[in-house]
Amino acid sequence: MLLIPAIDLKDGHCVRLKQGDMDQATVFSDDPGEMARHWLAQGARRLHLVDLNGAFAGKPKNEAAVKAIIQAVRNFAVENDVEEVPIQLGGGIRDLDTIERYLDGGLSYIIIGTAAVKNPGFLHDACSAFPGQIIVGLDAKDGKVATDGWSKLSGHEVVDLARKFEDYGCEAIIYTDIGRDGMMGGVNIEATVRLARSMTIPVIASGGVHDIRDVEALCEVEDEGIEGVICGRSIYEGTLDLRNAQARADELNGYEQEPETDNL
Repeated sequence: MLLIPAIDLKDGHCVRLKQGDMDQATVFSDDPGEMARHWLAQGARRLHLVDLNGAFAGKPKNEAAVKAIIQAVRNFAVENDVEEVPIQLGGGIRDLDTIERYLDGGLSYIIIGTAAVKNPGFLHDACSAFPGQIIVGLDAKDGKVATDGWSKLSGHEVVDLARKFEDYGCEAIIYTDIGRDGMMGGVNIEATVRLARSMTIPVIASGGVHDIRDVEALCEVEDEGIEGVICGRSIYEGTLDLRNAQARADELNGYEQEPETDNL
């Protein structure tokens, strides 16, 4: 079970939202690069970035912050003689040129959300052009997929779309329960397991992580295909200690050493 710190970017700052509401943003840092270094020092094995402005605008808006994080990850690796951790990014990515630019710039994975739902042909092309580097983000409420920075609910069922995108060749699915995101009320394990059981590719849980009990609960169902969880407000507000939680997850899942960082 891989615990992945989230760094949500709004106007160049690191923030957390409640239920995706841009008007309910809490700023945790004005220095994205330093925030990345903080999580690396806490043992993060992957970073999850979201361009919140980009998600609403439909085009990248926080590229400077993303570049600062990439450089911070590179510097940390050199200074500590370790491999660079993978970085995944989503938010406002709507064309192949943007994907190529980000991957060439040092990102490991690109997350496609709204564009996957609205323009599946684009997702298919992206999976073909960048095999192994495209993750689909499916954000849902009551089983229905949301788009446009969670501002619109579609009529699509999560499981149906996930199976379709799996056939396209995406690397993994990130499943976020909108109703729980940023609320720290616990992960929607039942819905996440239901999705994971229908897939052969990894599913990454997101939304609602509060404390070590949520991590332990996810470890209990890791065999169902839930291979990672994105942690946000809980690690920022201190209800979950990233290093200790990852160690506990490793213990529960029988790891004797750190898992490889290039695969979930």
